Amino acid sequence: MKRNLLAITATGALALGTIGAYAEEHGGCGHGGRGMHRMMMGNPVEHLTKELDLTPEQQATVGPIIDQAKPQLEAIHREAMEKTRGVMENCAAQIRPLLSPQQQTKFDAIKKAHEEMLSSMKKLREAKQQ
Repeated sequence: MKRNLLAITATGALALGTIGAYAEEHGGCGHGGRGMHRMMMGNPVEHLTKELDLTPEQQATVGPIIDQAKPQLEAIHREAMEKTRGVMENCAAQIRPLLSPQQQTKFDAIKKAHEEMLSSMKKLREAKQQ
């Protein structure tokens, strides 16, 4: 029973890491940030114009405000993701020794698959940008 609980905990920790990494790869986090994420990706002035029916004058004023905020938001996001990654690595380092050798092998395989998935997502994103 204890081993099953540890395995579930370890899998949950990896899942949280996956969610955090997915958010990092896609520039957003959680359901609450998705609207802002969509707005900040692509052309946010177009998005706001469509959603709020901005006038040309409003568009001209809103654009520089958004442009000024982007670097600050990106810096905050990078910092948060670095902290998240550190917490998740610490969690995994504490959980792994508690697992049986068989569970450790599976834990390591899940972690490796997760890292390969992130690498593939990064390569795909880079290819799309070219």
